[in-house]
Amino acid sequence: MERVVLITGGNRGIGLATAKVFASKGNKVAITYRETPPTGMEELGIHSFLCDVTKQEDIDRIYKEVEETLGTVEILIANAGITRDALTARTSDVDFSEVLDTNLTGSFRTAKNALRGMMRNKWGRIIFISSLSGRTGQIGQSSYAASKSALVGLSRSLAKEYASRNITVNVVAPGAIKTDMLEKLSDDQITQYIESIPLGRLGEPEEIAEIIAFLSSEHASYITGSVIPVDGGLYMG
Repeated sequence: MERVVLITGGNRGIGLATAKVFASKGNKVAITYRETPPTGMEELGIHSFLCDVTKQEDIDRIYKEVEETLGTVEILIANAGITRDALTARTSDVDFSEVLDTNLTGSFRTAKNALRGMMRNKWGRIIFISSLSGRTGQIGQSSYAASKSALVGLSRSLAKEYASRNITVNVVAPGAIKTDMLEKLSDDQITQYIESIPLGRLGEPEEIAEIIAFLSSEHASYITGSVIPVDGGLYMG
């Protein structure tokens, strides 16, 4: 069944891969970008919208634009995120707040807007994109790990609040995936990372996208409040 899908931070990496998967399955797909608009999206049937998830007025605007263009958002993938990596003693209050405002509060804002239409339709899917760092912590990523960990509490609260309206809320927690964030590491760091992964390789964005698509489908209608790790077996907790 064709659905209206909104993916924040959908201009690259996991977000873009997810947009392509949903579009290939015949859905109406909208993505947001913060600075540089992605190219070639119209050819794939993907609509792009400028949006800073730290600004409520931006979120209100794009929901209106998406509804006018495609219809009421039925599936939300809250993927927009940033990092400001540094040891905690060197992390400024500003950097810490910016990470939480984007990764956590931005996800809350977009979900809150989506819930209005989902409640009217008595159907919806919300998926937050967390991280292995949010489950295990990571040196130099106290702000990022805190923001991604908090998404679990947020999702489970929403899952309980809106289950009666046939709205499911879940979290996908990727491990080491071939994205821009991973490219910041040195070759030696990546090699060490791979050696610690039981499956012995990095993940592909498309592998995360397919899990997200499944959780958004009718086949996953009995899954809510769950955290789905996709990390090659790196963290078996």
